[in-house]
Amino acid sequence: MDSILYSTADNPVPENRTEGFFESFDGRKLRYAVFRCEQPVAKGTVVLLQGRNEFIEKYFETIRDLTAKGLWVATFDLRGQGGSERLLKDPLRGHIRHFSDYERDLTAFLDKIVLPDTRLPFFLLAHSTGGLIALSAAPRLTSRIERMVLSAPFIGLTGHGASPGFIRFLSGAVSGVGLGRMQFSKKFKERPFAENPLTTDEQRYRRNIGIGTAFPQLSLGPPTARWLSQALRAIERVDRPEHLFSIQIPTVLIAPTRDGVVPYADQERLSRYFRAAQLVPIHGAKHEILQERDVYRNQALAAIHAFIPGSDAENNAYEIEAEA
Repeated sequence: MDSILYSTADNPVPENRTEGFFESFDGRKLRYAVFRCEQPVAKGTVVLLQGRNEFIEKYFETIRDLTAKGLWVATFDLRGQGGSERLLKDPLRGHIRHFSDYERDLTAFLDKIVLPDTRLPFFLLAHSTGGLIALSAAPRLTSRIERMVLSAPFIGLTGHGASPGFIRFLSGAVSGVGLGRMQFSKKFKERPFAENPLTTDEQRYRRNIGIGTAFPQLSLGPPTARWLSQALRAIERVDRPEHLFSIQIPTVLIAPTRDGVVPYADQERLSRYFRAAQLVPIHGAKHEILQERDVYRNQALAAIHAFIPGSDAENNAYEIEAEA
């Protein structure tokens, strides 16, 4: 029997866990894991939502950080990526039918795994595309999620030759004529570490590449036109002031100022209309703040731990003084 979670020498699977697959609303099988803390009484459960082209293994280090603080962690691979069921015959095509499918998967995960099998209260920690999913679903999660932390949420696009407006137009047009499964590029070119937009930490960067090299079945290629069109439409929707006003879940928005994927300016602008959110800039960090150097990553962890589980009696001061 194949393993459900995968270890490498520098990235072992955390102990004290449950892992498996759950069936989502349309019968797709999505890989999940629940990690328990050692403390006899848990402070709650963090529901961890990954970014595009990520997988559970990439978060083992962060999962250990959270469980060490007395929290459980429940996470799953998004549909079409990681160890979850792929949506197309070509497993490397990053595809989605409707962006709302991600939200329905989250609802199924909460109903089938989190609610019956983990510990209250529930918190949400979401990175990049996971952050966009959280933002889109948040108005309907008020009674289920106590607090949210969004790490570099995918609410803008940079680092591409074409403008976001042109990419939105082109992907929408291609999808509209029935070619939504088309990719605008065939595969990612592995950038030299010095040119990567994700992290300034070479050791963590190499570790994550090593996981994908050792277990290529977890990796994903560029998104399809349909994925881009659906994601960019979701960005337009969540960016509207009326949508942001409707979110009542207290939120921390962790924004790396050197983000090479999502413009920092877009994250800062989002926070202006997002009344329930507090912006925590991490000066000098790149997009994957939880994969960053300790000087940056520790600031993000400090913000997370001060805000989750959010006990006013313990510490409610989560403004972080960024280091140079």
